[in-house]
Amino acid sequence: MVYTQSEILQKEVYLFERLDSANREVMKHLKAICFLRPTKENVEFLIQELRRPKYSIYFIYFSNVISKSDVKALAEADEQEVVAEVQEFYGDYIAVNPHVFSLNLLGCCQGRSWDPAQLSRTTQGLTALLLSLKKCPMIRYQLSSEPAKRLAECVKQVITKEYELFDFRRTEVPPLLLILDRSDDAITPLLNQWTYQAMVHELLGINNNRIDLSRVPGISKDLREVVLSAENDEFYANNMYLNFAEIGSNIKNLMEDFQRRKPKEQQKLESIADMKAFVENYPQFKKMSGTVSKHVTVVGELSRLVAERNLLEVSEVEQELACQNDHSSALQNVRRLLQNPKVTELDAARLVMLYALHYERHSSNSLPGLLTELRNRGVSERHRKLVAAVVEYGGKRVRGSDLFSPKDAVAITKQFLKGLKGVENVYTQHQPLLQETLDQLIKGRLRDSQYPYLGPNTLRDRPQDVIVFIIGGATYEEALAVYNLNRTNPGVRIVLGGTTIHNTKR
Repeated sequence: MVYTQSEILQKEVYLFERLDSANREVMKHLKAICFLRPTKENVEFLIQELRRPKYSIYFIYFSNVISKSDVKALAEADEQEVVAEVQEFYGDYIAVNPHVFSLNLLGCCQGRSWDPAQLSRTTQGLTALLLSLKKCPMIRYQLSSEPAKRLAECVKQVITKEYELFDFRRTEVPPLLLILDRSDDAITPLLNQWTYQAMVHELLGINNNRIDLSRVPGISKDLREVVLSAENDEFYANNMYLNFAEIGSNIKNLMEDFQRRKPKEQQKLESIADMKAFVENYPQFKKMSGTVSKHVTVVGELSRLVAERNLLEVSEVEQELACQNDHSSALQNVRRLLQNPKVTELDAARLVMLYALHYERHSSNSLPGLLTELRNRGVSERHRKLVAAVVEYGGKRVRGSDLFSPKDAVAITKQFLKGLKGVENVYTQHQPLLQETLDQLIKGRLRDSQYPYLGPNTLRDRPQDVIVFIIGGATYEEALAVYNLNRTNPGVRIVLGGTTIHNTKR
């Protein structure tokens, strides 16, 4: 996530070993750089290493704050005086995009309460982020969420305890940490996506910038696993927030540009299949544009899945469930898709989950009938049980905000005008709740009664530096919303983080 192996090699680092690997050779001609989290286990591994050192000198870097007692234990183990340096480099989190981070944690809460180990890990990750950005923030949290309040208190305790580390130069407007709970918006992670990064994660899964393509029909060996990183891939950086149609068009433009430079190699590029054939037929193109061949493969697989799973139709109904308030039409469309054999078990369950969340208290609620239809079409009990679980997790009783409130006349007019300009289409009507929350925050209108400050102090001015953290995970749709807010509000910088980055399967 931070460095490619080739970049590390350029720094003359030639050997990569795990500290817990038992059969490492003694290599006294080499110096060792150790980068690790300051956990009990890691400190113990390091103590054992220093008692029997395999390298000549050790430079030790911890990704978070290490206790004085652990430093003392390491010093006592270093009888041969091989340690040259011990430092804290605050990198105890995963930097996903320039404005997005994750802690790669799944299942952080047990019911409505924190798992104690996950609360500790989340506190560590969040305080490491603050230290790396040199921020000592004021803290606001979602009042309807006990886990949000608990995390806010834990972060505040660390800031108070480590006050010397957090003694940064004061800014005119203090930074703000806003802690939210995923349960306030369980809709966003359930929707199919149509912008590149979000779509890849939803349909293929992005794990530490890696995409597993091994199940793609007819995939070549060198493309079984690919890396998508905006830092090392210009095409991805320029296209990650564009919609699916634009990406196909941009790949086509790149290939046509190559063809213009090689006039003998003219070939029609009318479809994704044409593009794949072009890449396979021209090894020279593949060599010159490995990046593009990778994206042709990824886009080709996305295209195949969209057709195979009937996702255009599924997504249209999802958007209706998320954004409209016509119960009769929504119910009719969900039932129609439940009869369609192309709709997968996951997509069928997802549609019923969205219906259950939106129309939970509707007078004509037909959830029992939809659950019966799921059972009749052979949807597994595991998927059927998720419907009740998602309502328990993010239903009306739990939410602090109203996800489905009818829009006022001004908002409806704005949306209509936007539609006329072609800014929106039927697959991207939905805006995550986070967008509205942050919009209110940067305008100074976010209610203290719903998002109180921790402690007596409050911000007098509109915030300029905002870190928003979602317990239960953020999404790439929300990452896009934050990207757009940063772009359209030049005086504001927002960083989004979560315990994980969601897709429906997570």
